[in-house]
Parts: sequence; C-alpha cells; structure tokens
Amino acid sequence: MSQRPQQQQRGRQEEPYRINHKIRAREVRVVGDFVEGGNAVLSVEKAIKIAEENELDLVEISPNAVPPVCKIIDYAKFKYEQKKKQKEIKANAAKVVLKEIRFGPNTDDHDFNFKLKHAVNFLKEGAKVKAYVHFVGRSIVFKERGEMLLLKFAQALEDYGVVEQMPKLEGKRMNIFIAPKPGKK
Repeated sequence: MSQRPQQQQRGRQEEPYRINHKIRAREVRVVGDFVEGGNAVLSVEKAIKIAEENELDLVEISPNAVPPVCKIIDYAKFKYEQKKKQKEIKANAAKVVLKEIRFGPNTDDHDFNFKLKHAVNFLKEGAKVKAYVHFVGRSIVFKERGEMLLLKFAQALEDYGVVEQMPKLEGKRMNIFIAPKPGKK
C-alpha cells in the first residue's frame, strides 16, 4: 500500500492568510489604528502581544512585501467580509444565455418568420442566439442555400442584434452567432 503525504483534515480548507503564530517573519510592518502613525515595523512577538491585548488577531495581508505587511483585525469578521465580497462579485457577473434556433436547408418562409419572431424575443431578453442549418444526408450539397438563409436571418435581426460570427460550416452544421445590441431590451 502506497503512503500519501499527510494532507489537511477532510473538508477543511487551508487558510488564505497567515495569522498570529503562523507568521514566519521575524519583523513585520503593522498598519492600522493600533500603532502610532498608522504604520510601524515591529517584531512579530510584540505585534501579536498588541493584537492579543485588544482581543484581535495579527493577520499577514501582504506576505511578499519586505518586511511582510500585517494588520490587527478580527480575523473571523475579516473572512466573513471577504466571502461577502466574493458572493457579490459572483452575483453581479453577467450570465450569458445562449438560445439555439435550428433550420433545414429548405426552410420555407412561414417557418422562417416563426423562428425569426422567437429570435427577436430572445434578443430582447438579452440572450445570445445561435442559429444553425443542419444538413442531413446529401443535403450538404446545398451549402450555399444554408448560408443565404443564415445571412437573411442575420439581416432581419440587425435592429435587435449584432452578428458575432458569420456563417461557418462545422461538420454537418452551419452556425451563426448573434448577440443582443447593447441597450436594446
């Protein structure tokens, strides 16, 4: 049986910052309200003592600086604030929705208009549209028809969207990508 190097306890993540006695440097630059002038270079022991007197933690904020920069704060509260910021950033990230519309090389006008109406609604909602012509069997000989159909589709949608990628044949499919116009919702 092979021996694996001892890992952290299950379910536990390694702390992203060194705190208190885990700080390896001899001297640190302490910034914040607990030192004169807002920043001072102190020995780690003295900095930890100041933090403990105020019932707080010494947290290494910038380990690569010389000497490392530390701050005297409530570490649990600091971690909570960091998690909160990360969640906020994640929530504000734009989620792109991609809707697909399928055509055949011989799609007639009624079907085309029906699918066009759906594409307009998708673009108004802020979703990207991927329209494609699927060539089945020997219909691949009608590549030009498929390209013309997709270009006609893009032209009909030019008031609502911008073509991101012109028609491109990939295997048995010819794709075109249309993104919503900014501010057109």
